[in-house]
Amino acid sequence: MNWKIFIDKTIWKHIGIIITSLIILIIITFMFLRVYTLHGQGSPTPDFIGLTEQQLQHLIKSKNLRYTIIDSVHIHNAPKGAVVEQDPKPGQKVKKNRRLFFTINAWSEEMVAVPRVTDLSLRDAKVIIESFGLRIGELIYIPSEYTNLVLGQHYEGKPVEPSTSVPKRSKIDLIVGQGLSRETTAIPNLTGLTTDESKRISQSVYLNIGATIYDDNVITRDDSIRAFVWKQNPPAEQGITRRLGASIDIWLTTDSTLISTIKSPPTWENQSMDSEIEVSSSIDDELF
Repeated sequence: MNWKIFIDKTIWKHIGIIITSLIILIIITFMFLRVYTLHGQGSPTPDFIGLTEQQLQHLIKSKNLRYTIIDSVHIHNAPKGAVVEQDPKPGQKVKKNRRLFFTINAWSEEMVAVPRVTDLSLRDAKVIIESFGLRIGELIYIPSEYTNLVLGQHYEGKPVEPSTSVPKRSKIDLIVGQGLSRETTAIPNLTGLTTDESKRISQSVYLNIGATIYDDNVITRDDSIRAFVWKQNPPAEQGITRRLGASIDIWLTTDSTLISTIKSPPTWENQSMDSEIEVSSSIDDELF
């Protein structure tokens, strides 16, 4: 009986020693971790906002820190390459060798596609251009039978095709119709000319290209570039004139037999010069 009591006491004694030892071990472990990790001994994180990577490197080294650039964004009014966001935030305590994460403003311009705004009203064109992150540049008014209709779009003084990539916030100039003029001009002969040549000839005498109708043999983009005018309305006949700003409808083809019987037209450069003289003469007659 005495042996049983002795054994029971011995077991409980050992259990108590084990529990006490575990508690002491846990306390020692936590104390070691506090010393090893320098708990509560960190220094405030410097403010890196606005600094470029080259500028922040000296500060990083002096504070015994490390860093990684994890992302770049496009912010218009921030310096290129400058830090715009950091983690941890400025002022938060960090220990030596802590890695900081930066987001910087991109070095390159953000590019956007130019939308197609021709044949839209000026008001609609403005809304669409601004929705793409672009700005309205100069409004160039020319005679046209369609008032406040966008007839063309330019970037840096040259025509720009839809979907062309340009820097965000770029200015897009718009060619806008302002109604018909009282002056008139002769109709130029566009037969045999490409679409671009026809536009240049027409615009040189203050006329516009209206409907553009392609023949069935014009299938690909290259075909449309090579296609030439084989018919126009109104026709280029002596005595036929139109008010400045009027339109000429053109039919295009790649089939040279359609104009084989038509007399070859003068070059578009010569037509432009002759037509400009006719317009000037018409205006001078009205003024004087």
